Amino acid sequence: MYVTLAIIVLLLTMSAFFSGSETALTAASRPMMHQLEQNGDRRAALVNRLRSKTDRLIGTILLGNNLVNILASALATSVLITMFGETGVAYATILMTLLILIFSEILPKTYAFRNANGAALLVARPISFLVSVLSPVTHAIEMVVRFTLWLMGAGERRGIGPSMDELRGAIDLHTADEPEIRHERAMLRSILDLAEVQVGEIMIHRKNIAMIDADLPIDELVSQVLASPYTRIPLWRESTDNIVGVIHAKALLRAVREGQGQTEGLDVVAMAATPWFVPDSTTLLDQLQAFRRRREHFAIVVDEYGTLMGVVTLEDILEEIVGEITDEHDVAVPGVVRQADGSFIVQGTVTIRDLNREFEWGLPDEAAATIAGLVLHEAKRIPEVGQAFMFHGFRFEILRRHRQQIATIRITPPGAEPVAVSA
Repeated sequence: MYVTLAIIVLLLTMSAFFSGSETALTAASRPMMHQLEQNGDRRAALVNRLRSKTDRLIGTILLGNNLVNILASALATSVLITMFGETGVAYATILMTLLILIFSEILPKTYAFRNANGAALLVARPISFLVSVLSPVTHAIEMVVRFTLWLMGAGERRGIGPSMDELRGAIDLHTADEPEIRHERAMLRSILDLAEVQVGEIMIHRKNIAMIDADLPIDELVSQVLASPYTRIPLWRESTDNIVGVIHAKALLRAVREGQGQTEGLDVVAMAATPWFVPDSTTLLDQLQAFRRRREHFAIVVDEYGTLMGVVTLEDILEEIVGEITDEHDVAVPGVVRQADGSFIVQGTVTIRDLNREFEWGLPDEAAATIAGLVLHEAKRIPEVGQAFMFHGFRFEILRRHRQQIATIRITPPGAEPVAVSA
């Protein structure tokens, strides 16, 4: 009897091993195992190899687990029948159910789930050995399972990786509120959005473009180029919609130097680069690849009718990923000012994407690119100064309007609380 009890304890221990191994190998971090394998960890390589053949791995673990559980239950039933007669069957059922549930299922699986990476590395070698030894049996079982699934019309899924929604969900799981974590979270989301956001949503609008009339006197034209904070400036002739070139400040300065500082006779249009026009429906991912392929940093955005809409630069796309990039020549334009009562004073030209990224709001940006456009879209009219609206849980109050354009808005997010702001 003592030998039988010792064997039952051993079988329950083996059952715990199989249950914990199943949880550990399925819950272990794939990126972590991949990185460890790249660093030369052989156990991580075994984990990846085992998970590449999921059917065989699960078959081996379930085969071993059920084998030891059934054997342990049979032995316990035999012992208790000897001790209590026929009622020993009921005692054995109750006792083994509790023992298997607590010590062979819940306890090892909970531990393996909490320490998935370490546990997976620990069990990788013995499980790999069992998979090899039991491969003939598991292969036969696998064939039966596949045939049964085929009869049920459940085809095999191949080559299906994590979807975009799964990647977004994984990013959102990092809920820490530290500034560094929030910035990293925003960057990862922006990378996933590159294939969905169009250049028309991030471009510099035509009314904010620094453009120069190509027919100006050469001295005045050079002065405007030098006074501009931008390196590349579009040149227009007769109409601002007629862009004839894009002058690079360095090319102009080089020509002035070659002329010993004399500007007479310079043909600015001739030295300007040919303008590159792109449709406003181009996605940021396609435009980024086009910038790299053409080795250019500047493009002019037009709509479906060929009308000038704005300009987009490589820096604009990079800012969509890493956030605002400023240098010593950038013009400081106030956009968002946080108030002591928790609200925000926002210029109408600020983009919805920038607000969502900065404050992790969920304002929709499908129908409009700027916050003023969103208010117009939702209000269905041009609001008056002082009017307030409630959209998507936010309160929008019109503070200032320039002609028909909404210039400044006060936005109060849901649950806004007073905060301390610097004077």
